[in-house]
Amino acid sequence: MREIVLDTETTGLDPASGDRIVEIGAVELFNHLPTGRTYHQYLNPQRAMPPEAFEVHGLGDDFLRDKPLFASVATEFLAFIADSPLVIHNAAFDMKFLNAELVRSGHPPLQNSRATDTLMISRQKFPGSPASLDALCRRFGIDNSGRAKHGALLDSEILAEVYLELVGGRQPDFGLSPEQQRRGREATGTEAWRPRPRPVPLPPRLTAEEAAAHQAFIGKMGDTAIWTKRIDTRPAFPPPKT
Repeated sequence: MREIVLDTETTGLDPASGDRIVEIGAVELFNHLPTGRTYHQYLNPQRAMPPEAFEVHGLGDDFLRDKPLFASVATEFLAFIADSPLVIHNAAFDMKFLNAELVRSGHPPLQNSRATDTLMISRQKFPGSPASLDALCRRFGIDNSGRAKHGALLDSEILAEVYLELVGGRQPDFGLSPEQQRRGREATGTEAWRPRPRPVPLPPRLTAEEAAAHQAFIGKMGDTAIWTKRIDTRPAFPPPKT
């Protein structure tokens, strides 16, 4: 199964009051394993960055001024996530921002049911315990030392590790069914390994004398012996190719 672990950074807390997305990061998983494919984009919010938001992610007006608008990358973003389930920490927050941006740029909103909320999962599994991303990293021993400030792609990569721990480990199934293999090839663009005939057959292990002794032994059993129906009629020692 393909999943997209996703995070956003914004100018504030409420798109209804004019806050915008300034960064999107996403990581692709297949059968709960990272494929190495990611999506990352900084965005021009077309408004000044409030100081309190800058303190969270460090993305300022000068840095974002020449970045693209969401409307110009919306199609690319939607192509990356496709119809895959989304994995988000505090999903309600990111989904309301994504949908506000999508509707503003003329696209239909995403269904909230697509999102798996790791914040809710962690609160259910560990009631009463801190459920922030940093707290979950400490719980699972995940290195988040590079997270001096929030960053959408880095946080998505960290969240992917947290999510795999929350759902029971880094490889909860082997994904060997034909359908899973087919979807894996489609998701990664690679051909699955399969056994193929040897280009050169292995040499026989029986000597000529051993093969002759075996044939003589079978001959003593008579024509009705089951072994006579299983004898390979090909020469035991085919002549070498010239």
